[in-house]
Amino acid sequence: MRQLLAFLIICLGAAAARGADGPKREEGFKPPFDGKSFDGWEGNRQVFQIRDGAIVGGSLQERVARNEFLTTRKRYGDFELRLQFKLLGKGANAGVQFRSERVPNHHEMIGYQADLGEGWWGCLYDESRRRTVLAGPKPEDRGKIVKPDDWNDYRILCEGRRIRLWINGQPTVDYTEPDESIPQQGLIGLQIHGGGPSQAWYRNLRIREL
Repeated sequence: MRQLLAFLIICLGAAAARGADGPKREEGFKPPFDGKSFDGWEGNRQVFQIRDGAIVGGSLQERVARNEFLTTRKRYGDFELRLQFKLLGKGANAGVQFRSERVPNHHEMIGYQADLGEGWWGCLYDESRRRTVLAGPKPEDRGKIVKPDDWNDYRILCEGRRIRLWINGQPTVDYTEPDESIPQQGLIGLQIHGGGPSQAWYRNLRIREL
């Protein structure tokens, strides 16, 4: 009996470990990234690679020359995106573009960004357009919601002109776009910001179209 009980405890522990570290599965969500190939994505393969089932942008051995983005080929309008991220390196900065487009004949993107990095955690930034923070947590609270050098959860919910963001379950943005000329659909892009040696890791991406 004791042997059976010990076996059951081991099995339950293994299942819990798989649940904590393995891909998240929620009803209605689909993975835009299969964890092993860049199918459905495009970007600079010298900057982005796949490692341990994650998309990794940048390098810890050399500077990142400029902002780079790995983008979906598909465009999304109303959706919920969930993913995990991890930033490594002093001053690392990155972000998740959405309802965005590539700037023609340029390396930049234009559109909304769910920001990542010291001083920017959880902010909604308007990349290459208004070039400003549209909404976000108080500056003194931004560093309290993340686990440095570790995996964190990001949730992005776009419904009509309303955009909401969460990091590790903490709401950081509830923004309604007042400018009706701003496009409300576009590409999703994973950024590594130009600067010192740094990396942005992204994994467990799953999206639900609304």
